[in-house]
Amino acid sequence: MCLHIPQKGGSCAPALAKYLLRHCGFLVRPRLAAWPRGDPHLQTLSSLLCGQHRNTLHFTRDHLLLRDGGIVALDWAVGTTLCEAVGRKRWEGRKEHQSGGKALGCFTSTPPSLILIPQSWGGMTPHLKALCHLAMRQGFYVVVFHPRGTAGCPMTTAHLTEFGDADDLQQAVAYVHSRHPSSVLVAVSEGSGSGILLSYLGECGSSSYLTATAAISPVLLGQRWFETAMPPIYRSGALFHRKLQLSRYGSSFRPVLDVDRALSCSSLRDFEETLFCSSAQHQQRAPRSPISSLNSGLSSGSSAPSVAWALGDRASPARDWDSYWERNEPLRDADEVAVPVLCICSRDDPLLPPASTLPLPLFQSNPYFLLVLTDSGGHCGFNLEAREENERGRTGYEEVEEGNWSHMAVLEYFRVVADFLKGEERDGPAGGQRSRTSNMAPPRKRRATMMRRPKPQVPEQSCVEAKEGDFTWKRSYTR
Repeated sequence: MCLHIPQKGGSCAPALAKYLLRHCGFLVRPRLAAWPRGDPHLQTLSSLLCGQHRNTLHFTRDHLLLRDGGIVALDWAVGTTLCEAVGRKRWEGRKEHQSGGKALGCFTSTPPSLILIPQSWGGMTPHLKALCHLAMRQGFYVVVFHPRGTAGCPMTTAHLTEFGDADDLQQAVAYVHSRHPSSVLVAVSEGSGSGILLSYLGECGSSSYLTATAAISPVLLGQRWFETAMPPIYRSGALFHRKLQLSRYGSSFRPVLDVDRALSCSSLRDFEETLFCSSAQHQQRAPRSPISSLNSGLSSGSSAPSVAWALGDRASPARDWDSYWERNEPLRDADEVAVPVLCICSRDDPLLPPASTLPLPLFQSNPYFLLVLTDSGGHCGFNLEAREENERGRTGYEEVEEGNWSHMAVLEYFRVVADFLKGEERDGPAGGQRSRTSNMAPPRKRRATMMRRPKPQVPEQSCVEAKEGDFTWKRSYTR
């Protein structure tokens, strides 16, 4: 299914798309900022480098021990400053009036939990902090997932996270669910963080604890993204973050990795290939376990077999660049996804390949994938146009009209999807449903092919065209 927003009537869309068009005001009527605030580079740089919520959020960190002995960090948003708390009350009162007495986010008896996944190079951007801030004001539990070695998360094993390796996220999602078992669980990825989110959805299928997901400015085709030239200012910034993380543990990685060559790379592709592909190694090294511990107090010899079992085919580097993407393409298991995924993209995104390269057949054939493609927005920008509040007889900008359109659209989308799925469960047959609190199925062996679902021919004049048939939104839970 391919859902282009805004869209005029007359399209033939599946049930969820139709429901979203009727109930998601932010999706149907986006009011994006015009130039100069709408300049793609200005929006992109502001979302990555500057923001008004930098010092108003407070987090508490959990370090989660993984099966292979590694550690990821989970930052729980625990509060804002006093002045922001006052603003939160004003927001909740306004949204309660606008949505018929139900504030966004409060669509269950307990607050929903929101997992945020940063860019692949790690860290909290102002864009992500703004989304965290807005979600807290709307009643969400918010937790930020930091992969191993990023955002100050300590490294305890010589294993870096590959672009599409979702195993760590899978364990983190299970942990968050255990913390709030009665909450609806949703997730949002930022930019290249979509690599592990989409991989997770494909690998877990109907066993996922997530109810709905969204990806803002996602990288849908990983190999193409790494092979497409990025403007120098953005490439330099991303490489700087990646190299900074590696250099922090450079001496520990030298026995298993050509650190000097990686630090001298001038492109993201060369850096990624040097880290994870055996064909890119500068020189042959003496055979040793790639899972050796970074902690000299641990015995790598005794722990290597169990760690290798936990990592599976990722215990060894990929043979070459192409084989690396056979196991890391975000959409390699797209036909197994059983959770609605909203992808918000912009035609003027300076960090991603041209919009013409988007995998539109996936959105046209798979009812779980929805695409919102705007003409402007930059990369994770999507600034709202500012409107003067004339009704109150003063000059200024209404609080609701400021900020990021994609944030407001995503949080509203979660509420609408939850309402839609409730209606489907209430109206459909009651049999065959599994409790959300049951255990997840074990991870499946990863497959090399991508988007194997047959793609029907779609008329060019329609941007949304799919037949509902006998499709049901209830999960089958067959695995």
